[in-house]
Amino acid sequence: MTRPIEQLDVDLHALMANIAADTLHAAAARSNSPSDRIAYALDEWLVQHPEAPVSTNADYPGWTPTTTAPKEAS
Repeated sequence: MTRPIEQLDVDLHALMANIAADTLHAAAARSNSPSDRIAYALDEWLVQHPEAPVSTNADYPGWTPTTTAPKEAS
């Protein structure tokens, strides 16, 4: 029995997110770096949860891209 194409279609954004998550999961599995595995896992989770709150510039008042850590006294 065949089904109409409309029943087989998936949302393009959902498909792309699934492919990205699978790719990130595979990359984490191949990595020998513990920090890379953590980063891949976080990225995978964020791809699967696009509604998750992320930080914005308002979360860091006074910060600019040129802001650096204070210099240590010599």
